[in-house]
Amino acid sequence: MFTSAIRLVATASVLAASAFVAHAENPMVGGAPMYAEKNIVENAVNSKDHTTLVAAVKAAGLVKTLEGKGPFTVFAPTNAAFGALPAGTVDTLLKPENKDKLAKVLTCHVVAADAMSATIAEMIKKDGGEHDVKTVGGCVLKAREDGGKLMLTDETGGTATVTIADVKQSNGVIHVIDKVLLPKS
Repeated sequence: MFTSAIRLVATASVLAASAFVAHAENPMVGGAPMYAEKNIVENAVNSKDHTTLVAAVKAAGLVKTLEGKGPFTVFAPTNAAFGALPAGTVDTLLKPENKDKLAKVLTCHVVAADAMSATIAEMIKKDGGEHDVKTVGGCVLKAREDGGKLMLTDETGGTATVTIADVKQSNGVIHVIDKVLLPKS
């Protein structure tokens, strides 16, 4: 009986440790765990660092799309990235009359593929140090590595750094970035 109890406790401990390791594969984002079995929207709404992005996705009418099958790679700007835009930019973009412009900005952060950072790094290497990334919004981002960090340059010359890579989702992957990527005017 005592041996059975020890086996039961040992088995429970192994299962609990396995669950922790499986969960630990995805990094925390905005103080919240990110679950690989949830979609992009289901995870993003829990990140305290992405409340502006979530509000923008809702205002642009892109929730259903980003909840869809995918696969998608989303370069997700933080609240601080949105806050670094010129004063009033976010408020202006969130107005209903600017829905199309907001959707354009947001879809310039989305690629119709499941591209983990190692895959992007390999494409950069194969292309001689810089790889063109075509977004669903029609923008072309320039991906490169600098000091072991993945960098993205938008069509206006602004550069974002991936600060948290490879956040797996049920319909793709999120890479957190520190700047809003903008389409050319």
